[in-house]
Amino acid sequence: MKKLFIYYSLTGSGDVVADYFKDKGYEIRKVIPKHRLPKNFFLSMMVGGFKAAINKKDKLVDFDKDIANYDKIVIGSPIWFDRISTPINTVLNRLDIDDKFNFVFYSGGGQANNASKKIKDLYNIDSIILRSPKDNKKELDKLKNI
Repeated sequence: MKKLFIYYSLTGSGDVVADYFKDKGYEIRKVIPKHRLPKNFFLSMMVGGFKAAINKKDKLVDFDKDIANYDKIVIGSPIWFDRISTPINTVLNRLDIDDKFNFVFYSGGGQANNASKKIKDLYNIDSIILRSPKDNKKELDKLKNI
């Protein structure tokens, strides 16, 4: 069975989740936006949060949307103001999401109600929410059934 984890990470939580999936035999595909957010953490959260709130999509660097040969795909996104990150909005726009997908959100606050609702409404798929997995590795236990 071929498995793929597609994700974006700004602060490193997504990279921790990617390491977990890599150890489980997943191929890893990190999403890189063409235009970076400001280096200042507060400013990056404000800019990213605003863009996420208006459902903006980022231009991506060399995003490979070929997923035909994978049996299971997990998409991971940080949560910005309770919404999916803008790079992952672009991914969702480019892929045909079906029942071989799972969604993982990582959030400093542990809340992702709007993001989870969006995924449920659009694709009828439940998502897993991890609270600060970079700092709390025990959160990764929530992924054991994927």
